[in-house]
Amino acid sequence: MNELAAVLFDMDGTLVDTEVLWWETTEEIAAGLGYALTAADAPEVVGRAVQDTAAHLARAARAGDAPELARALTASFFRRVEAGAPMRPGAQRLLTALEAEGVPFALVSASPRLVVDSVVGGSLAHVPFAFTLSADDTALTKPHPDPYRAAAERLGAPPEACVAVEDSPDGAASAEAAGCGLLVVPSLLPVPPSPVRTFAHSLTEVTPATLRACLAAAAEV
Repeated sequence: MNELAAVLFDMDGTLVDTEVLWWETTEEIAAGLGYALTAADAPEVVGRAVQDTAAHLARAARAGDAPELARALTASFFRRVEAGAPMRPGAQRLLTALEAEGVPFALVSASPRLVVDSVVGGSLAHVPFAFTLSADDTALTKPHPDPYRAAAERLGAPPEACVAVEDSPDGAASAEAAGCGLLVVPSLLPVPPSPVRTFAHSLTEVTPATLRACLAAAAEV
């Protein structure tokens, strides 16, 4: 049996159904610049940090100041999240199973601390995370490996003994670069395969044993 030291969960689109809210937020801000968001913009929006999406909008619309757009995106997204961010199907069952087995888990998000705290204080208020990491807590956020490396270090575990659960290409790239085992449950964007990535259609089909199998799959590469 592979020893599972910890599970590191992405937030948006993985544990809570907020990716649609983020898309609606970006669509609204883009429209204010006279720019119509399309599917071609999705790689620069879904799973991306606020600053990355703001920079993309400033380039695509040829209008607006990126830092100002980032502030507007954060404020608008926060208002939507505050109104309610339901958990994804199967998320609660998996979290309960991990807790029952004594496997620690943490939240590793590319969203700003303001948004993370809103979700963790709302729909995830009952979840006993070991800690939460936001985009504000590391020098670089996803797709860079910094967030997952920092989370593993904080747990006192090597990254290769941790499994990240992600839904987006950038999140998967971050976890893989950090050396974590990786389970991908895609939401709005397809995620390309790699030898270390295990895929599931929904968290409803995921168990702690599934996550241990992810470690085994990554170790074989």
